[in-house]
Amino acid sequence: MRNKISTKDLIAERFSKEKTEKILAKADEEIEEIKWGGKRAGAGRKPKGKGEVLEFNRRLTAKENQFIDYARAHNINYDDLMQG
Repeated sequence: MRNKISTKDLIAERFSKEKTEKILAKADEEIEEIKWGGKRAGAGRKPKGKGEVLEFNRRLTAKENQFIDYARAHNINYDDLMQG
């Protein structure tokens, strides 16, 4: 069975100790910049500050909007309506 050789081992074989340390430090910096996953530039919802309320959009027809406003104003229980 073959022994596994790491990239660090290959770099160490080819270059001096100082050069190897520089290369590995630069690689670590680049890896740190990439940071796979998580929040990325332009991805997802824009973060809100503390205390800021999110805005909600209701994409409804005028009649649907009217009904929701009426039901809220008159405290209509939707569960009772759905029971028929």
